[in-house]
Amino acid sequence: MLQITNLTFNAWGRRFLDDASVSLPPGAKVGLVGRNGIGKSTLFKIILGELAGNGDEVSLPKTARIGSVDQEHPATPVSVLDTILEADEERHALMTRLETAEPEEMGEIWARLIEIDADSAPARASEILVGLGFSQEELHRPMSHFSGGWRMRVALAAALFAEPDMLLLDEPTNYLDLEGALWLEARLKKYPATALIISHDREMLNAVCTHILHLSNHKLDLYTGNYDTFEKTRSEKLRLMAATRAKQDAERAHLQSFVDRFKAKASKAAQAQSRVKKLEKMQRIELPPEDRVAPFVLPSPPRPLPPPLIRLEKASVGYEPGKPILRNLNLRMDLDDRIGLLGVNGAGKSTFAKLIAKALTIQAGEFHRDGKMRVGWFHQHQIEAMDPTDTPLEIIRRAMPDASESSRRSRLAQFGLPFEKQETRVDALSGGERARLLLNMVAMDAPHILILDEPTNHLDIDSRRALLDALNEYTGAVILITHDRSLMELVADRLWLAADGTVKPFEGDMDAYAAFVLERAKQGSKPAQLKAEPEPAPAATPALQPSPAASKSGGSKDKTPSPSTLRHAAKKAEAEMARLTDQLARIDDDLAEASVNDPSKLEGLTRARVKAQTALDEAEAAWLAAEETLAAVEAG
Repeated sequence: MLQITNLTFNAWGRRFLDDASVSLPPGAKVGLVGRNGIGKSTLFKIILGELAGNGDEVSLPKTARIGSVDQEHPATPVSVLDTILEADEERHALMTRLETAEPEEMGEIWARLIEIDADSAPARASEILVGLGFSQEELHRPMSHFSGGWRMRVALAAALFAEPDMLLLDEPTNYLDLEGALWLEARLKKYPATALIISHDREMLNAVCTHILHLSNHKLDLYTGNYDTFEKTRSEKLRLMAATRAKQDAERAHLQSFVDRFKAKASKAAQAQSRVKKLEKMQRIELPPEDRVAPFVLPSPPRPLPPPLIRLEKASVGYEPGKPILRNLNLRMDLDDRIGLLGVNGAGKSTFAKLIAKALTIQAGEFHRDGKMRVGWFHQHQIEAMDPTDTPLEIIRRAMPDASESSRRSRLAQFGLPFEKQETRVDALSGGERARLLLNMVAMDAPHILILDEPTNHLDIDSRRALLDALNEYTGAVILITHDRSLMELVADRLWLAADGTVKPFEGDMDAYAAFVLERAKQGSKPAQLKAEPEPAPAATPALQPSPAASKSGGSKDKTPSPSTLRHAAKKAEAEMARLTDQLARIDDDLAEASVNDPSKLEGLTRARVKAQTALDEAEAAWLAAEETLAAVEAG
């Protein structure tokens, strides 16, 4: 699918790629990995043609469509659902043409719409949007009602809906919550074309990827298998290289010893010269530079406080009086607790974190906490709020006003910021470097509780492992909010779920929660399908039902549709009948269950059955009309 041949790329005073080559097989799900700042996003821009190499080093099939998520969708008055539907450029163009098409064109346009299954597009788009966290009501709201983070989700949904031949995703989970990340993981497993994914999410790389593309030392190396397989294969490769290098060094030393010993002796001059030539021809095996990751410094509290650290009794909290976001909180937290806080965006996770950090006060109930308790709070918006003209040295000076300059620089070096980075402006630091600085800063005072809200968004896999090691050594309590399932599983020993206006313990592990999330997403997409289903007949037999535009142009006198168009219409209507018949059977099963277990659902299910039955009747009528017209046309 993608062929890169001898690609060299230099920019901004540095080299990113040096004679790099790789070939990606069609249909592969490839994880692009490498250290922060190594050039992964730069490679994406080269593939997209936004940056140019030195020639024709990057090639794709001529008809291949490339899709990516470059930036958030603009805040337009167009609804979320319509924005996604427009991502299918062919369908959108055909639907637009219908408004002004001449009568003789109508049959051809409708035939193509039937062929690309255009009538199912709203249901497919709704399923993707619901999976990424949108409610059914939000699908019909204009884009201008949503924040930048949610518009990024729309951009991701549009890329998935369009199903390009080559899908490029750069850290797609960074603007998703855990629930959205779990859904995306399941979706990418079934993606029907080639995908190249930059990700530091180990769980996603393991679950989705069939190949790993490693960018290191200006080269591209493709490994078969998921990330765990890549690590094992690369480790063995490095071990063999080191062993071969050691043998080569021993041989070089032996040859050099002979030369040094006998080069001055006439009787051995020929042998010595032969060994000199052999040394010159011997190509030295170069080992890749060792990647060193600076540890995180998370000092533990020197003296434990008496339990509990926190106790909430019937507490409510919110931003406006009388309008609580979370209510009836009955929770307890002790010094050694590691809490994983789950819940969709908007469920109140950040509100709960603000309450524990004393950024909010309770509106009702009781909140007991030790007055000496220190809280370290890292949240994802801190990185965005940093002054771009600030430097790490200026930041540490404000945090350590009485320390010497050498102590401040030493502390920054411990954080993983070497001397040359300490006076670099914030806007010139990578996201990973800024995250490192802030994570270490919030823990400087040895807090009793660390609240970490999406701490890994800008960290590569090795840095995430370093953070995990630091958290395992830290003896205080932790509240963790993250879409990184691996970190959640390895840190949290208890799970709390923010949902339905409160926070409660979740009984189960992360596997149980993943199953719960995917089932909820599946159920959440059903109303969109039911809403779209009462009108299948017009889409099933479009060639037999001219649009208003066609009628104005004399569409009532339109020529008889071609046999191929009629066959398409009949086939489509028949498939629609089968689908609706299956749906009616499912609704009947749900009605039987609801009559016993949940009578409150009966009214909604009954309405859904009436709509589905009406749609089935219309589909049958459309099928009969198409078959009768086809028979008449073929009879001549």
